[in-house]
Amino acid sequence: MSKRVIISNLLILASVVLLAVIYFAPIWWVSLTAPNYPPEAFPDGVRIHFHMNGVFNGCKKVAKTEIQEEEALDCVHEMDTINHYVGMYPIAAGGVIEKAFSPFLLSLLGVMLLGFACTKPKIRVVIMSVGFAATAVWMYLYWYGEDGLKYQPAGYIEALVKSMDQDTERSEGGDNTAKAVIERIRASVGDEAVDIEEIKEKVEDEQAKNLLEIASSLAEGDEALREEEKKTENPKLANIELLKGTFERDQLRKPENEREEWNGSGEQMLRWHYEKSLGRYFNNPAEIKPMVKTMTSVAHAVFWAIIAAMVFLVWGARKTGGFIYWLMILVPMALPLFFVIEYSAWLWWYGHNLNSMGAFTVKPFMPTVFGQGKVAQFTTHSYPYWGFGLMLLMSALLAVAALLRRKEFREKGTE
Repeated sequence: MSKRVIISNLLILASVVLLAVIYFAPIWWVSLTAPNYPPEAFPDGVRIHFHMNGVFNGCKKVAKTEIQEEEALDCVHEMDTINHYVGMYPIAAGGVIEKAFSPFLLSLLGVMLLGFACTKPKIRVVIMSVGFAATAVWMYLYWYGEDGLKYQPAGYIEALVKSMDQDTERSEGGDNTAKAVIERIRASVGDEAVDIEEIKEKVEDEQAKNLLEIASSLAEGDEALREEEKKTENPKLANIELLKGTFERDQLRKPENEREEWNGSGEQMLRWHYEKSLGRYFNNPAEIKPMVKTMTSVAHAVFWAIIAAMVFLVWGARKTGGFIYWLMILVPMALPLFFVIEYSAWLWWYGHNLNSMGAFTVKPFMPTVFGQGKVAQFTTHSYPYWGFGLMLLMSALLAVAALLRRKEFREKGTE
């Protein structure tokens, strides 16, 4: 290999490493500031961080004599609370497909770069076939496989749990409430010593039976979660158990013909979690169910579109040079542009799909993509974070690698 090829390949390998780091990095940050959020208590305002796999809390614990906090305020929930007054859906309702498939899409880009780096077509086809096959199996196990959630990185699972903090009923208060309901029903049947199954036989009202079943599940679910956390130090598994418990309790609230057994697949979680996110503040099934159906159909289409893209790229890898070959580096190089387009599109969706159940009525609007904006008494701040800087660095490295490779081809007359 010539010196130019070696340098370009080193730049490409560095870019593949950057791709892995980018997945775990905060890409963009947004904050809201207002007089009722003084800088003494909120030095950065109500701040959130956008990652490839979810939205995370950007607020830090304030250590001051006059302020006592055991942990940092959950500003994702705080911003959801603020936004819902004008009818805006929760943050977790945006980018659900992109977040779910982000590890596989970045793996796709990484394999494309490795294919571009290889100068021998036959070896390139082998490298890309193996890389894409491994990614496809990984993606299939997550999306359709039983307990597929375990194939997702821990951050994605954590983001799912955090976005439902009011629904998980993990707190001690939720556990006490469940026990209180059980004890109240026990007292109503006149015998505190009877167990749950005996109570069900004595209670005639169907609604009371259903309430008892839910309360029993709440208590058992919280106890099972605590036992699971004792057995494992793996927070990812504990969070999956928490999601499972919340899912199963949610099914008990539905009519029997609409209940669904837990299988832990990515498809089931995306569909259920998206429905819960949409209905968190605006529980209107007639409006939500069609949205869930559409999003689920699109997610299935994305799954097979990724598979089709892999096959197409392997087919195109047989030849060095040409349109498909250059796509292998041009597409990863455009990652910052894709992110900004995606981010802007979802902001537009939030501002133009306001639910009529909001406390205040505002005209559809475009939230600020970059810089400062104003909504009511709030000032919005939206800026790239260090993860986006890594994206730009990766693009610059790939641009140099592409120019070196193109110059090499021209001198050898292979393009």
